[in-house]
Amino acid sequence: MAEDAKSPAKKGSTRREFLRNSGLTVGGVVLGGALGSLLGGKEQVATHDVAPAPQLTVNPAEALQFFTPDQYRLTQAAAERIYPKDDHGPGAMELNAAIYIDHQLASPWGINSKEYMAAPFFEAEETQGSQIRILRKDLFLLGLKALDAYSQKQYDNPFIDLEPEQQDQVLTDFSDGKVPDISGVKSPLFFSLLRTLTIEGVYADPLYGGNKNMEGWAMRKYPGSRMAYVKEIQQDEFVELPPQGLNSHMGH
Repeated sequence: MAEDAKSPAKKGSTRREFLRNSGLTVGGVVLGGALGSLLGGKEQVATHDVAPAPQLTVNPAEALQFFTPDQYRLTQAAAERIYPKDDHGPGAMELNAAIYIDHQLASPWGINSKEYMAAPFFEAEETQGSQIRILRKDLFLLGLKALDAYSQKQYDNPFIDLEPEQQDQVLTDFSDGKVPDISGVKSPLFFSLLRTLTIEGVYADPLYGGNKNMEGWAMRKYPGSRMAYVKEIQQDEFVELPPQGLNSHMGH
């Protein structure tokens, strides 16, 4: 037995056995199978059922990055009154305008990253635009709280539970400056921020989370982002193009 173990043939066999076993140990089933095939042996390659790759049936950008669920629902309700659903198409709620707002407030824009925000502060002239000391994201959250507080005071209910006409009146009071200041900021400034973000959420590229399925563009018959219109311009009749987003350029 001792002589057999020392023979060259036995040594080679032992090395192959070692490699096969090592392959199974360090590389798992697939690597072990590959090594086995390189060694020339008729190894049975183990196979496993591989689950199919999940299909993207929803927009992956449709997720909250900043709001709590309650803040999101309140923003949805307020945005819907600014851009309501009607016979022309969906409103801000269905178009995911609140998702767009959430993503903007979570971005560097929400913390005024490109603006000088330190003291000293001076009283600004009307022609100089908004000169606020708090960040946009903080103003928006304080505005949402003020929206609910004012609704409770006027109608004994949070904003989200008010009738549409009552919600419109609350927003009108914010727009007209009839609401107490929000941490030193006039209520029209918060309403302007809410209104601007809502409109952007309806018409911005879906890349940013809103304008779901480009239905905001479809209502305006806006063709979206296209590389050129040379062929269409050369035609005599009017050409209506379906909208397409920035992601349509990925194949170019």
